[in-house]
Amino acid sequence: MRFSDLIVPCVFALILLAGLLKKRDVFSDFCEGAAEGLETTLRLLPTLVGLMTCIGMLRASGALELLSDAVGPLTERIGVPAEMLPLALLRPFSGSGSLSLCQQLITRYGPDSDLGRIASVLQGSSETTFYTISLYYGSISVTRTRYAVPASLAGDLACLLCSCWAVRLLFG
Repeated sequence: MRFSDLIVPCVFALILLAGLLKKRDVFSDFCEGAAEGLETTLRLLPTLVGLMTCIGMLRASGALELLSDAVGPLTERIGVPAEMLPLALLRPFSGSGSLSLCQQLITRYGPDSDLGRIASVLQGSSETTFYTISLYYGSISVTRTRYAVPASLAGDLACLLCSCWAVRLLFG
């Protein structure tokens, strides 16, 4: 048996031990936390359903490909392959949708191609910005995110540019 197999049971035992030492009803605290979690889930569900619906419509409409075809010649000049644009545009919205696009790029061009490597680096180094913002801000009922969205999108753009740069630097 490996040490990593014991981590979860040990954490569970430590929580129970801490509850006993503080003379807390651990089960009641657990039930109260679970009830709050369900309330949070119910509050977030409409936002998440709307987000997933929009992502499905965006992919099915072909809008990603149209935008990539229009902007591709410009991005090629700064070193971003046009084939990366659908992935870069979908990644801030959907982890599973962008993973599917990443898999399609790797299948089409190969895992050792520049495009396969850039897609892998981008997938691993960027975040599902809108999903994360809607989840975290929605859970605490924040409606004005101030600079969170522009800063996050700037980070996503930096991930795209650095992914292309890093692959070219490391793999020629």
